[in-house]
This record gives sequence, structure tokens and C-alpha cells, in this order.
Amino acid sequence: MSDRQLRLAVIVGSVRDGRIGSTVATWFAGEAAQRADIEVDVIDLAEVQLGAAAPSMSPPEQALTALSDLTPRLDAADGVVVVTPEYNHSYPAALKNAIDWHNTQFHAKPVAFVSYGGLSGGLRAVEHLRAVFAELHAVTTRDTISFHGVWECFDSDGQPKDPHGPATAAKTLLDQVTWWARVLRDAKATTPYTV
Repeated sequence: MSDRQLRLAVIVGSVRDGRIGSTVATWFAGEAAQRADIEVDVIDLAEVQLGAAAPSMSPPEQALTALSDLTPRLDAADGVVVVTPEYNHSYPAALKNAIDWHNTQFHAKPVAFVSYGGLSGGLRAVEHLRAVFAELHAVTTRDTISFHGVWECFDSDGQPKDPHGPATAAKTLLDQVTWWARVLRDAKATTPYTV
């Protein structure tokens, strides 16, 4: 069993102007960074020029340079946390592109979710993502963090107005994703995962 810190990629799935996703992700990354067993890599898709949806499974030409930076970061991750809003009962197109163009980078890795939105708190987006990640041979954690009515949940400093509930949910999620990350990393070191 390895003592090496686990690399946790935190993907910010929204790229819209005026989004609150970066606030949610920054808070979550701060919670994760408090743990000695985790090294956090925040991947903000708004900073990765993925381009518009392509008619094929291959990324468009303008996205290739961006992917050359993104792909090794996902390769290096032992686990992934997706921070996603809910758009029209599902998740953002930029997030779908990033996932589709990185199939193998998710194989035999745990994926957890931090969602946000209106009344549903982004949970419908999470349910759609679970099916997508199952197809990519990833393991999704049971517990999530969900911010319902997200615009009222954070103060002007980007911290939850009620810190206890979110902090407790973050600990549960991080305990689950790190357990899976460690077990799967150690298993792949002795028995490579094949598709």
C-alpha cells in the first residue's frame, strides 16, 4: 500500500459568464486541501478552450492544444470530483465534451459529484453523469454534495452561509472518493485494468 498523496482533479463543469461554479469549486477545493492525503488540481473548463460540440467523437482542431494540457492532468489524477450545475435537467455541453474526449483517463478511477442549482440542487445532472461515467469504466461514489438554491447559499467571501452542513457533506464525500482512489490505485499497480 502506498503512502503517496492522492491526486484529486476537481473539474469545474460550467463555462458560462456569471456562473457560480467557480465559487462552489473554490470552496470545495479548500475543504479537500485541508487533508494531508490529498493533492488538489482544480481544472476549470472555462480556461480550457474546448470549442463547440463537434459532429464526431474527435475534438475540433482548435481544441487540440487545450487538450494537450488537460489530458496529462486527468491521466495523473487518482480520483475526480465534478462540480456541475444543472442546465435543462442535465449537465453542461463543455463538460460532456471534456468527458467524451478523455475516455481512458477515467478508467478504474472514482468520480464524485458536487452539484448546484435551483430547487433540485443539480441532482438531475448528477444522475445523468453517473450513467456516462459507468460507460467509461469509472466508479461513482454514492454520496454527493448538493447546493439547492445555490445563489442564496454563499456569502460575499465565497463561503457557505451555513458552513456545518456543507463541511460535513464534504468530509463524507472525500472519505469515499479517497477510499476508492487508494484501493483502485493500489489494485492497478499489481493488476492493470483492461477494457
